Amino acid sequence: MKQLEKAFDELNIKYDTSVLMKYENYMKGILKWNEMVNLTTITDPEQFITKHYIDSLLSVPYREFQEAERIVDVGTGGGFPGIPLALAAPDKDFILIDSLNKRIKIIEELCQEIGILNVRPIHGRAEELARNKKHRQKYDLCVSRAVANMATLSEYCLPFIKKGGWFMAYKGPDTEQELKDAEKALRILGGKIRREERAQLTNFELEHKIIFIEKTGDTPSKYPRKAGTPSKEPLK
Repeated sequence: MKQLEKAFDELNIKYDTSVLMKYENYMKGILKWNEMVNLTTITDPEQFITKHYIDSLLSVPYREFQEAERIVDVGTGGGFPGIPLALAAPDKDFILIDSLNKRIKIIEELCQEIGILNVRPIHGRAEELARNKKHRQKYDLCVSRAVANMATLSEYCLPFIKKGGWFMAYKGPDTEQELKDAEKALRILGGKIRREERAQLTNFELEHKIIFIEKTGDTPSKYPRKAGTPSKEPLK
């Protein structure tokens, strides 16, 4: 876990041996379960630490993350970026959402075994949960590494965020056209791109940019559209 310690030091994240043990045990748990359920294509431990842990933690130093209290991770998959962020910020509350119940059950079980107390995994589609008054516009911050174009991803994520909150989307290095194509969707959904930050850490090859989208207005009640529509017919 030495590479993780180096990243913590550079990102100014506080840690101790008990926190490192939780990261290690969660990785071991995911890789064990991965033999039965598709959770990750990355099975080499060093690559896992770089591409799942360190990559996920890139948002920690930013004000938008630091000031958030309630955070939702949409399309969490094997628990990324939610679990690494929750371990780095035990004072914050995290909701992890995924449409595959098997993944959610595994995350829930591992959190109980390891003692990750500030995470609540929820099974469901974002299009449906974002219409639930318990979740709609209730979060200070949404994070997501889900694979979807920005217009679709914004329709999944922005309805969860309260006005004045933020959406931090982890995207690939080439985003110019994708962001341009999403301009109308963001305007409709009540979001505005404020900036993007390229992932840069000493001695690590990282692939993501983080796109910072401010929730500037309420999302109209008709959004998100019914399940499946945002991916099939992105707002243009």
